[in-house]
Amino acid sequence: MKQTTLTKRKRGRPPKTDGSQLETRERLVRCGTEILTEKGLANTGIDEILKNVGIPKGSFYHYFSSKDEFGLAVIQNYGTYFANKLDHWLLNTDRAPLDRLQDFIEDAKEGMKRHEFRRGCLIGNLGQELGSLNEKFRAPLEEVFLDWQNRVALCLEKARECGDLKPDADCKNIAAFFWIGWEGAILRAKLAQSNQPIDLFSANFFKGL
Repeated sequence: MKQTTLTKRKRGRPPKTDGSQLETRERLVRCGTEILTEKGLANTGIDEILKNVGIPKGSFYHYFSSKDEFGLAVIQNYGTYFANKLDHWLLNTDRAPLDRLQDFIEDAKEGMKRHEFRRGCLIGNLGQELGSLNEKFRAPLEEVFLDWQNRVALCLEKARECGDLKPDADCKNIAAFFWIGWEGAILRAKLAQSNQPIDLFSANFFKGL
């Protein structure tokens, strides 16, 4: 594994905002989220991010002491972003609970196709890259998965209340199974450059309910 920790540098205090009124730190994290989703942490250089954002290197080291610290900020940002996406679909009371989960899947498929199967799931990608090799990343990555898993479990509990699942259905266990299978389907979709693996997983998941 490549060494990802960089030496801390201080080159003065950069301006807090630019013309877009977005804080420099937020712009760095947003750009990093996009690039790391496609390339991973080890294959992404700080210079590439700085070039895309258009700020000097001193700005980066004002906000982050190392590349690892930056990676953790990106993980937190993506985890929050995706949790909001899940809530958008899973809390939609105009739809039956299981239909909400299906709606999330269909939206994800559109996103995969829109990005030409290059991105997938940042947390899943970094989990494969870093989870077993770097302890400082393992726990934050697992924490994000558990948060997403809990949101699906709550949706499944609504389905159980509606009678769409068996009264004794273990919603937490089913949600865990969903995310384990989902991440595998996303990875396979990237490799196959097709949503077919997602369709196969989805069909069998709902059939099993």
